[in-house]
Amino acid sequence: MSTKLQDNQRIVITGLGLTAPNGNSLSEFRESLLNGRSGVVPYEIRYFGPTLAGVCNFDELRHQKKKDIRRGTRAASIGIYCTHEAIADARLDWPNVEKSRVGIYVGVTEHGNVETENEIFLIKGYDYDTQFWSHHHNPRTVANNPAGEISLNLGITGPHYTLGAACAAGNAGIIQGVQMLRLGDCDLALSGGVSESIHTFGIFASFNSQGALAKHEDPQKASRPFDLDRNGIVVAEGGCMFVLERLEDARSRGAKIYGEIAGYAMNSDATDFVLPDPIRQAECMRLALDRAGMTPDHVDIVSTHATGTTSGDIQECKALRMVWGEGSRTAFNNAKSYIGHAMGAAGALELAGNLPAFDDGICHPTINLDRLDPECALPNLIANEPRQLGPVKVILNNSFGMLGINSAVIVKKFEG
Repeated sequence: MSTKLQDNQRIVITGLGLTAPNGNSLSEFRESLLNGRSGVVPYEIRYFGPTLAGVCNFDELRHQKKKDIRRGTRAASIGIYCTHEAIADARLDWPNVEKSRVGIYVGVTEHGNVETENEIFLIKGYDYDTQFWSHHHNPRTVANNPAGEISLNLGITGPHYTLGAACAAGNAGIIQGVQMLRLGDCDLALSGGVSESIHTFGIFASFNSQGALAKHEDPQKASRPFDLDRNGIVVAEGGCMFVLERLEDARSRGAKIYGEIAGYAMNSDATDFVLPDPIRQAECMRLALDRAGMTPDHVDIVSTHATGTTSGDIQECKALRMVWGEGSRTAFNNAKSYIGHAMGAAGALELAGNLPAFDDGICHPTINLDRLDPECALPNLIANEPRQLGPVKVILNNSFGMLGINSAVIVKKFEG
C-alpha cells in the first residue's frame, strides 16, 4: 500500500525515545536484547508483598522539576522522558516547531489505579478523613493525564489524548499518529505508549488470583514465553515514544529515517474477557499485510506479543501458524522474556527493539526458552542466541490485549 502513496501520505519514523527495565535509550536496550540481559528484579509492593517486576531506572529530573514530579504521575514522567529523548533523537529544531501542529497520542493499558491506591493509603492514616485527599487527584487520574502532562511540559498546543487499548495500546498510539498525519490533523505526531503498572498492588493481586503471575527463584528467568515451564506474566513499567512525520517533511529537513509504516490493523475477538481468539488474531495480521500490499513471505521478523501465560502463548502461535504455515523463512522473536510485560508500552518498546535490524540484519532472540512447549513450536523461532538473518526489510509487530483487542503494525526499511 505505502509504495502507491504520495509522499504526503507516506509516514516515517524519524526519532524515538524509550525507557525499559534494561535500558534508557535505544542503544542500551538493543545491546541488552542482543546480550541476553534481563531487567526483571525482586520487587515488593504494599499489601501484596514480595514479587518480581520489570523496573525502570531513568533520570526523572532530566526533563522535569521536583515539584512537577510530586504533583504529577509516574506514567507522565515516563512519557515526558521518552518524548524529550525522541525529539532530541529526531534532531528537530524544536524552538521553531509550530506547537499547534504537533499531536500527542499515547497508548495506556490503565490509568488512575496507582494514584487512587496511594490516596486511599494516605487517608487510612487519618481514619479515612477525606479532607486529607489530595487536590491533585483529579488531574492525576483523568485518562488523558500522560499525554496532557507531556503537552504541559513541552508547551504543545496541538491535540493530545491517550488511547486505552489494553496491551495493544503501544501499537494503537502509533496507528493513531499515522492516521492523524494522513488526515492533516497535525504535521508532527508524538506517538507510542507508557506504563506505570508496577506501582499498583491491584494488578499483581489480580494476575495472582488468575493464576497468571510469574514466579521463579531466579528473577531473570521468570519471564519465559513459549517455554514449557512458563507460569505467567512479569509486570513491568516502561515507555517508548516515536516521532512520526510525513515523508515529504522528513526529506525537506534531511531527517534520518528508522523505517516507514507500511501497514497496520486493529480488530476485536468479541469472544472472551481474557482468552484470545487465534482466528481473529490471524485476521488482524492478514489485514495489516493486505493494507501493506504484502504477503507473509515479505516479512523478515515477527515480534510476537507472547506474555508467558499458558493459554495466551498457545493461542497466538496457532494464529501465527495460520498465517505463515510450517515452512516459512520468517523469524519470530519476543522481548517480554527480557523485561516482562510493559502493558501499554509493550508494543512500542518491542517494535523499537527490532528496528536496528534494518541496519545490522540481526534478529534478537527470545531468552529463557529452555524447553519449548510443542504447542508453541514455530518455524524459525529465534531462541536464546541472536541470529544473523542477512538483509531485513520488513518487521511485523503484534500486540494483543484483554477483552479481545488485537493490533499489528508493519514497518519496512526505508529505501527512498
